[in-house]
Amino acid sequence: MPGISPDVISHRLSVNPAVRPVRQKRRAYDPERYEAMKAEVDRLSSIRFIREVDYPTWLANVVMVRKPRKGWRMCVDYTNLNRACPKDSFPLPRIDQLVDATAGHALLSFMDAYSGYNQIFMHPEDQAHTSFITDRCLYCYKVMPFGLKNAGATYQRLVNHLFAPLIGTTMEVYVDDMLVKSRTADQHIPNLSAMFTILKQYKMRLNPTKCAFGVASGKFLGFMISQRGIEANPEKIQAILDMTIPKTVKDIQSLTGRVAALTRFISKATDRCAPFFKALKGTKRNITWTAECETAFSELKEYMGRAPLLSTPEHGDILVVYLSVSASAVSSVLIRLKDNAEHPVHYVSKALQDAEVRYPDIEKLAFALVVSARRLRPYFQAHTIHVLTNQPLRQVLQKPETSGRLVKWAIELGEFDIHYKPRPAMRGQAVADFLSEFTEPQASAAPQLITEPNPSPSQDQTPTKNTLDLTQPLWTLFVDGSSNAQGCGAGLVLVSPDKVALEYALRFNFQASNNEAEYEALLAGLRLAKEMDARQIQIFSDSQLVVHQVNQDFTAKDASMTAYLQHARHLLATFHAHSIRQVPRSENSHADALARLASALEQGTGRHIHIEFLAQPSTQAPLICTIDHSPTWMDPILQFLQNQTLPADPAEARRVRHRSARYLVINGSLYKRGFSLPYLRCLTPEEGHYVLREIHEGICGNHSGARSLAHKAIRQGYFWPSLHTDAQAFTQKCDKCQRFANIPQLPAEPLTAMVSPWPFAQWGLDLIGPMPEGKGQVKYAVVAVDYFTKWAEAEALATITAARIESFVWQNIICRFGIPNSIVTDNGRQFDNAKFKQFCSNLKIRLCFASPAHPQSNGQVEAVNKIIKKTLKTKLDKAKGCWPELLPEVSHQSISPRASALFPAEDSAHLTTKLDSILARPF
Repeated sequence: MPGISPDVISHRLSVNPAVRPVRQKRRAYDPERYEAMKAEVDRLSSIRFIREVDYPTWLANVVMVRKPRKGWRMCVDYTNLNRACPKDSFPLPRIDQLVDATAGHALLSFMDAYSGYNQIFMHPEDQAHTSFITDRCLYCYKVMPFGLKNAGATYQRLVNHLFAPLIGTTMEVYVDDMLVKSRTADQHIPNLSAMFTILKQYKMRLNPTKCAFGVASGKFLGFMISQRGIEANPEKIQAILDMTIPKTVKDIQSLTGRVAALTRFISKATDRCAPFFKALKGTKRNITWTAECETAFSELKEYMGRAPLLSTPEHGDILVVYLSVSASAVSSVLIRLKDNAEHPVHYVSKALQDAEVRYPDIEKLAFALVVSARRLRPYFQAHTIHVLTNQPLRQVLQKPETSGRLVKWAIELGEFDIHYKPRPAMRGQAVADFLSEFTEPQASAAPQLITEPNPSPSQDQTPTKNTLDLTQPLWTLFVDGSSNAQGCGAGLVLVSPDKVALEYALRFNFQASNNEAEYEALLAGLRLAKEMDARQIQIFSDSQLVVHQVNQDFTAKDASMTAYLQHARHLLATFHAHSIRQVPRSENSHADALARLASALEQGTGRHIHIEFLAQPSTQAPLICTIDHSPTWMDPILQFLQNQTLPADPAEARRVRHRSARYLVINGSLYKRGFSLPYLRCLTPEEGHYVLREIHEGICGNHSGARSLAHKAIRQGYFWPSLHTDAQAFTQKCDKCQRFANIPQLPAEPLTAMVSPWPFAQWGLDLIGPMPEGKGQVKYAVVAVDYFTKWAEAEALATITAARIESFVWQNIICRFGIPNSIVTDNGRQFDNAKFKQFCSNLKIRLCFASPAHPQSNGQVEAVNKIIKKTLKTKLDKAKGCWPELLPEVSHQSISPRASALFPAEDSAHLTTKLDSILARPF
């Protein structure tokens, strides 16, 4: 079958050369699949879609899939090949926009290409990569097969190129689905003629069994398209109607997935599915299917049985948006006005997550508009939008003192032509679910500061916990807290029954979160009202968390919030009656200004305002240390050694009896025996973590590596089974070890043996510096290392002259360890000079120099220098000039070499380090 000329397009794979090719092993199939595979291979070979190939680098298996009606479809498993190919970012058209552009036309023609992918040739260099296995030989595709990663993008690139003059006017194309549309019946034949001219020019073939010409409606991209508008796919609706009551989590997920495919047609889809999301909290097999779920399931089926017909807006239409807010979701509907009727265009719904649930109602309404603008961006950009609302949404989004997120939302909505208008009487069934903007109780506006408030709660107010007696004097309290980079503070205004306002501001001398500042403001206001002998009080706060926690609508889980809540309830109990309500920040501006004044202390005031400094929080959360008494690895061994008690499991009992032979109990403590070590005290994992921390970063710690850390713990006389793995995990999590770790830049050099006949016979000398100047103007250090025991000596120097080097060798080496046989140094002038040579010659010391520009010749001392500098970095932090005082503590003597498994200190009279005085040995 002829196809598209390779000069127009061919498919390239762009395989990543860094990925290793994969040759899949041949799979076995049953005889029926073998026969179907053989017939399909013969067919593809006869029409020259495939060819034989030898020695391919990529090889895949054939997968036989049964067709819905009859027969088999042969596919190739290109999973490995697709992973090696980068994704083609060529954009596919938006399905919603294609559907909208298609609806409303008088005549439609639906076309499908005949084996559309196979009409595009593979590039000759990439044909061998599509190789697959059969029972006869290996084949590869000459044309683009199904299953390749970027095949869809290549086909879309082709049709965009071929039908570029027609797309968007008389034709719409999505990959291999093509549609010709006409506003009137007379235009349809010319439109089809233009399309067929292009098909003939490029030799593209259509599948006549899948084409329909000159029809009034049809299915396109999963939607039913007609001149009337857009309808949901009847098959998808029937799939929901045929569902039985879900019994498992998988059933509910299947239900919500089917609803998600039709969410454009479902009013308040998230609210309708909310009971199903709650039911998902059950186990994998058994779910919590409540009466609420049953009702929602029935209502969903009833709604889907009368799914609405969606309209398509035309150029110049003004679109209308209705918003709705519930406790757990925000919803909207986009409406087109035509013939004095409201026709839905698109439904939008989104579940509220985390902090979004705690937004004030007016902010939730603004968030609903933002979500609609994001989901329906093409409509908002192309049309004027009228938002019908009875709430002050425009004032909230445009006032300068709004919160940060409202400012961000206002900027985001600013690019669209949006007008806010009051709601008229609704006329259509499409907006029946949007009669009320708030489907949960909404707090009413707070009274003005000096005006007499109306204490009687309405149905929209937050419910109060005590009934106020209007015949008795009533005090009113406005509170607000503020926490920002400048500081923390609180403001409150207490209004007496005689309309006298007491203004009060608090400045905190401690750091507090915004919620803690809100609570401090409430507690300060209650204390002030109590001092004024108030009996009844109504409180207004813009903190949703504080109001709902006090009203027992929210639960305080944090220890700090729990302490504040208990204190607030204790103070509220001292009043005869009280009520607390949440108000928008704009209606609590007086207390908000006082809170900001207290936190900043920069604004002036023309009247006297009392500002108090609060030294410490009103509550202190108790400090709790959790002690874990869970069973440890030592318990079975101790029970066997002390009481001869074994586990019930025979295998475990045999294991405990075998392990117990290596342990003994002394004074109630478990110790481990050893062949070459003294008894080791056995520790729990918690005790072991403390020992590792003290050794690694304690007063004598030098941030040694995992191997050395484990050896030090054993040297101190401690043991637990996971010692080495715990030491490795501890060092990997140490911030300073990771921050100052050596980063190898070159591969390791082969090791060279360094021979020394006996301890302290051969020493290596080297200098470190210059370093940050320390006390006594020292900025250098001279280091000496014994080649046999790895013993290191170091001293800080202000100058590095031959006299200073000679003094160091005499005092730190000769007077302490005797005259060495030889000393190895580099070619620095401090060593290669007549005075130092004469000094060594007089003592019969052989002075050896390393090769120039080759420090590996004196590698032993170079390795010690690296360790000393690394350890100093981990211990100094910002006090870089204190390195001379810490130099003696950088104890390289305690680092165990792998060769002898002994510490340098153990090679020289078993010296004791300061570490031994902190964690003393058990014996």
